[in-house]
Amino acid sequence: MKKVGIYSGSFNPIHHGHLMLASYLVTFADLDELWLIVSPQNPLKPKAELLDDTHRLEMAKLAVGDDPFIKVSDVEMHLPRPSYTINTLKYLSEQHPDNQFVFVCGMDSLQNLDKWKDYEKILDNYQITVFPRRGYDGGRLISHPSVRVVETPIIELSSTFIRNCMANDIDVKHFMPERAYNYLIDNKLYKTI
Repeated sequence: MKKVGIYSGSFNPIHHGHLMLASYLVTFADLDELWLIVSPQNPLKPKAELLDDTHRLEMAKLAVGDDPFIKVSDVEMHLPRPSYTINTLKYLSEQHPDNQFVFVCGMDSLQNLDKWKDYEKILDNYQITVFPRRGYDGGRLISHPSVRVVETPIIELSSTFIRNCMANDIDVKHFMPERAYNYLIDNKLYKTI
């Protein structure tokens, strides 16, 4: 059975930090593959700065390229909205019964997991691999038997930083994979926030 990590996010835009984390998890966290799920809209986040789904998905695909261990998925774009993690995991488990899915998230997400729809079902049915986030300790769920903390490097790079730089005409070409960055420039994305 293939062990597949599911790392959902807006990837608004994807950057080297996302790929470094994905690569680390596939290499050191006992995963056969990691799927980056480009989410249409996180129910707990404001939509104002969220770029169109097709642009974020295309940049993610360009960034990952033909990596055999990291895949990009648009599965949540075809599921009812808002997209809830439990629905995504259940759907993927039904569609790919030969895979064991592991939910991947940061300490910040774990700390708020008890606000998520059917979070108990996530904990009861899936392993959760958690990576560190500065300023977060994971909260009360950190010691849950389904939770496994992986001490990945902490990368202080965010999509918000990239969006803010773009809005102020600051060059960010070294913060993103080249093909994704070129797509961003060619399509004049994030120029006004």
